[in-house]
Amino acid sequence: MIDIKPWWQSKTLWGAIVTIGSAALGLAGYELGDADREALTGLLTSLGAALGGVIAIVGRIQAKHRIG
Repeated sequence: MIDIKPWWQSKTLWGAIVTIGSAALGLAGYELGDADREALTGLLTSLGAALGGVIAIVGRIQAKHRIG
């Protein structure tokens, strides 16, 4: 692997978080189906990427030095 991406763009990470959350919900008496887990993973991946974009824009606006 040569390409590097931010952690919030990792479907594997979000899938693991959804799996852990699903297990916790299962223990509490709620069940998520496979389609629900897949949709939730996709949603969280998109939200993570959007959040990363917002952080990048805010960081650039607040920066004290020019890019050059």
